[in-house]
Amino acid sequence: MVGININNLKKSFGENVAVDIDHFEIHKGDMLGLVGNNGAGKTTLFRLLLDLLEANEGEIGIIHPSAEASINPAKSEEWKQFTGAYIDEAFLIDFLTPEEYFQFVAQANRMTQEETDERLAPFEHFMQGEILGQKKLIRDLSAGNKQKVGIISTMLTRPDLIILDEPFNFLDPSSQIILKRLLKEYHETTGATILISSHNLQHTIDISTRIALLEKGHIVKDLLNEAGSAEAELEQYFNVE
Repeated sequence: MVGININNLKKSFGENVAVDIDHFEIHKGDMLGLVGNNGAGKTTLFRLLLDLLEANEGEIGIIHPSAEASINPAKSEEWKQFTGAYIDEAFLIDFLTPEEYFQFVAQANRMTQEETDERLAPFEHFMQGEILGQKKLIRDLSAGNKQKVGIISTMLTRPDLIILDEPFNFLDPSSQIILKRLLKEYHETTGATILISSHNLQHTIDISTRIALLEKGHIVKDLLNEAGSAEAELEQYFNVE
């Protein structure tokens, strides 16, 4: 599947260093959770991975079986063929209905209507009857339902690499639990590499096979998380007593 190598990656905004990573390797098939306080650099790192920001220094290499060599997202768009991502609602086309948007994503990836319907079916419980058939434009949906549309569209094409920034934001408790199950099942059945950032430490521990802790742009801890084994160390780190 997909692996990612990050080398000497630096991104600053004025005097503020948002990302400063000497070397970090994301292994094929990782379910990697990124955790850290506000301003740690999680979203900036994702935007660099998706070529939405230009790094000051360094390089990202994405490794995929379809590519003869490592892909630098800043120099090639080949990675887009196997990547799904959702950062925020700016990723959506909000003057479409959810049905129209899913159809747009499907057609862009040469999926038939039958394939689209089949792939939407596992998300029926997640949508809770509030997404399809409502005759609403995406811009008129609640923040939680916009979040659901973004997440579903990311997974719809069954990408080998998924990047989700704060996916549990705006979701009610039931939807958060369903999303955790959907992500775990997707990872187990496809072997995809999945990167998730979240302020919700427990959700991250519940689903991640590996957790990276960012602090002021640096990765200060890289923890294996077998059966929640990273929980004690993370709780100790974030203890503010």
